[in-house]
Amino acid sequence: QVRLVESGGGLVQPGGSLRLSCAASGDIFDINTMAWYRQAPGKQRELVASIAFNYNTNYADFVKGRFTISRDNAKNTILLQMDSLKPEDTARYYCHVDRIRETSKTPLYDVWGQGTQVTVSS
Repeated sequence: QVRLVESGGGLVQPGGSLRLSCAASGDIFDINTMAWYRQAPGKQRELVASIAFNYNTNYADFVKGRFTISRDNAKNTILLQMDSLKPEDTARYYCHVDRIRETSKTPLYDVWGQGTQVTVSS
């Protein structure tokens, strides 16, 4: 099964920047929309940003103008550039792919990464 490997989280001061990376590893025949979600303690998981195979993007209102999602289809990788970070951005960030499969004959499925912690604090 395809795995999503995330990196780039850490501790940053308010107003700072971080860049998250997510790479899909394994045999991949089809891969559709890739996205970042986040979950803070005691809260539900929420969509941060998504990017389709054709590079169409979608952002949550709370990150518009501050975060930028990008994609490299040749490497099955997405990046999330996070600028002007706020304490309320503190959460575990998860990579997600809504539809993926290894061959033309295997079923499509969705997959989640293990997450990477982002902490914004002075």
